[in-house]
Amino acid sequence: QSYCHRLQHDMYFLTSTSRLNEQVVDKIVLQLNRVYPQILTNEEAEKFRNPKALLHTRLSDLLKHLQKKGDRHCQEFYRALQINAEQLFNDLPSRKILKTPDPTEIDTDKEQYMLNDRGPVFFLACFSVAAGLALFWYCCNSEKQVIGGARRILGFSPIIIGRHVRNICMLYLEDMSRN
Repeated sequence: QSYCHRLQHDMYFLTSTSRLNEQVVDKIVLQLNRVYPQILTNEEAEKFRNPKALLHTRLSDLLKHLQKKGDRHCQEFYRALQINAEQLFNDLPSRKILKTPDPTEIDTDKEQYMLNDRGPVFFLACFSVAAGLALFWYCCNSEKQVIGGARRILGFSPIIIGRHVRNICMLYLEDMSRN
């Protein structure tokens, strides 16, 4: 992905309110004016550092100007941004895309949060359902002697599984014992 495309992708993020303050934008413009090869001429640098214009407007104009100039100019902007606002540089949307080489790959930080926010009650509920289904399956595929034992276990387990589930299991076991 070229730097111009990345800059186009990051433009909204950079120009949104309170991302870049006036001092950081001035430092970036000065650096682009002073590096070799000179990215911004003195007139362009003065235009983008004009305190009379709104910061949002100056920054938008600067980014559009750099995109018109080409990939090398956009690359130098990213270098200046990294030097002057490293935290913001690391939070850019295009940087996050570059960090995950496969778009189908799971973001482990997000997935870890999603798995850990449920707590132990959720785990116990899932485990109880799985154990109940395993017991139910075992009862369905076994002989009548085992069904009677399972019926006794289910009869004394109102705490382990809910009443409605227990009643359904009991009715099923009674039907199985009649057949």
